[in-house]
Amino acid sequence: MDFMDNYKLWLKKATEDKDLITELESIKDNEKEIYERFYKSLEFGTAGLRGIIGAGTNRMNIYVVRQATQGLANYVLNKYGKGAVAISHDSRIKADLFMNEAAKVLAANGIKVYITSELQPTPVLSYLVRYFKCQAGIMVTASHNPAAYNGYKAYGEDGCQMTDVAANTVYDEICKLDMFDDVKTMDLQEAIEKGLIEYVGDEVYTSYIEEVKKQQINPGVCKGADLKVVYTPLNGSGNKLVRRILKEIGIDDVTIVKEQELPDGNFTTCPYPNPEIKEALKKGLELCDEVKPDLLLATDPDADRVGIAVKDYDGSYRLISGNEDGIMLTDFILSNRKANGTLPKNPVVVKTIVTTKLVEKLCAKYNAELKNVLTGFKYIGEVILNLEKTGDEDNYVFGFEESYGYLAGSYVRDKDAVVASMLICEMAATFKKQGKTLAQVIDGIYEEYGYFKNTTLSFQFDGSEGMQKMADIMVSLRENMPTEIAGYKVVKTADYQLSVEKDIVNNTEKVIDLPQSNVLQFNLEGDNMIIVRPSGTEPKIKIYITAVGKDKDDAQVVTDKMEAASKKILGI
Repeated sequence: MDFMDNYKLWLKKATEDKDLITELESIKDNEKEIYERFYKSLEFGTAGLRGIIGAGTNRMNIYVVRQATQGLANYVLNKYGKGAVAISHDSRIKADLFMNEAAKVLAANGIKVYITSELQPTPVLSYLVRYFKCQAGIMVTASHNPAAYNGYKAYGEDGCQMTDVAANTVYDEICKLDMFDDVKTMDLQEAIEKGLIEYVGDEVYTSYIEEVKKQQINPGVCKGADLKVVYTPLNGSGNKLVRRILKEIGIDDVTIVKEQELPDGNFTTCPYPNPEIKEALKKGLELCDEVKPDLLLATDPDADRVGIAVKDYDGSYRLISGNEDGIMLTDFILSNRKANGTLPKNPVVVKTIVTTKLVEKLCAKYNAELKNVLTGFKYIGEVILNLEKTGDEDNYVFGFEESYGYLAGSYVRDKDAVVASMLICEMAATFKKQGKTLAQVIDGIYEEYGYFKNTTLSFQFDGSEGMQKMADIMVSLRENMPTEIAGYKVVKTADYQLSVEKDIVNNTEKVIDLPQSNVLQFNLEGDNMIIVRPSGTEPKIKIYITAVGKDKDDAQVVTDKMEAASKKILGI
């Protein structure tokens, strides 16, 4: 069926959501707009679905959500015979509608559904899957994307985002379905009355908070520390639980950014509600200038990531990168748990391959095993699952990725801004009692180990030929592997697609025991590194740079050289 036929079919059958009909009728004479909505279907990948809200197969709407959920229902029934699924949502536009539509489809298929009565953070959904022993989970969120987007994350029975294999199986089921004729659904109230849909009770959230509190490193340290915090939930789902955990561990002086306190999927004060981006923290930083806190906390809309700014030496506020926060937390957790006698005999720290190499030095100091995994928190969750299978899950100490995602403890299997906010504040309170700021802490780590500057470059390849151009670049790189980059010799390479690591200095090879991924890594002299990774969903190639110097200025000089070299690598 071509895009125009599909458009006409939708005009006829997509009648339940008036917004969609209005949109479809408004573009009846605009072939380009019709094409954009119908030239393809949103693909169900390992992160589920994500797209612009609107009418058409290439948009997020109730029909796309229903079709995806019917595919998920078929997967659950085929694999388990019966099952249960937990569903929640964040503050995105139509997020509660999409949650209810998914619940109605599952219920019509005889699958028990646990849903939340209001928005919740993504890690809570992961917790619900584990708490109710579900076979799958759905989180309606588009994470930190702009307001026009919504999405649908699918989780497996372990509370981790679905693996590639499971997601592909679900996608195969989805592809078999006619969007309108092959999807079962039923009345929401009827499903509730029949016990097929059940709302999650408050006692479950309390049990989640208790699990978070178990991850404290120095319980009670925040009481009397006089820690002053500014917090912004960026109009997302973190407001209640982040404030609750801070209060319960003894932090009373928390000032909220009022314009960003309540849920608002329009994100009017931060068009890109991403704590990685300085503009998203503008309101929070303005309030910091007024309130003068010790630190600023900012959680993204689905509250699985948190960014911070800390008081600097001159009274201004310094943004802390995801790598820097992860470095400080790793050092804080390992050193304090060792001092407290709570560090396991064989501690395990997990990071993604694009996350700072400085963690290697911290783990070596405390005799902790460091596991490197592919980009995506599901791979960190997979490590925890494997430890759980051998009865060693308590060995897992901490996991993080450079994009502001952190997790201590194994009670959930996704990054958790609630526990991360608690640990950051506990860390700040511990050091404040010692007369130190977090700015001094990170600078002290750099003084001890060297200044590791991490930079991410993103190169866009637009147009229909963009994806092919990216593929050609990766093929060319593999066929002509550089022996030096920016004047630094390549000492080791890793090709994650071929699963081969080559030690150039010793002329040895070894197999990379990770899932295959189109990623190339070049380890250079002096602990410097470049990783080249094309996006699987967007026409972008990302280059992750690690530049090491004796201080910030020295590392910046190395960074500048490597940024210029990166463009040459891509032929730009």
